[in-house]
Amino acid sequence: QVQPVESGGGLVQAGGSLRLSCAASGSIFIINAMGWYRQAPGKQRELVATITSGGSTAYADSVKGRFTISRDKAKNTVYLQMNSLKAEDTAVYYCNALAGGSYYWGQGTQVTVSS
Repeated sequence: QVQPVESGGGLVQAGGSLRLSCAASGSIFIINAMGWYRQAPGKQRELVATITSGGSTAYADSVKGRFTISRDKAKNTVYLQMNSLKAEDTAVYYCNALAGGSYYWGQGTQVTVSS
């Protein structure tokens, strides 16, 4: 099993920046990909960005050019740098790990962008 743990959420003004971190523990050697998802009140959870074990990245159209996903293999940590934040980015952000054919979720971290 893999345990992702998020940190770094908070309150920021529109136009500002935040960096989220996700530290993975457990059977990290079987992780194929990690990603960030978000869920706003009354909405479905949606994909924000992913990064594979090979380093390939993908982004939702709504965050392209503003968010960057990266990783530190030595620390088993994935980051989400969020710039030019908008009120519509307000959501609970979840880290996800795909490992051994199963998905593992973190507990989520709240990001609130004030306009």
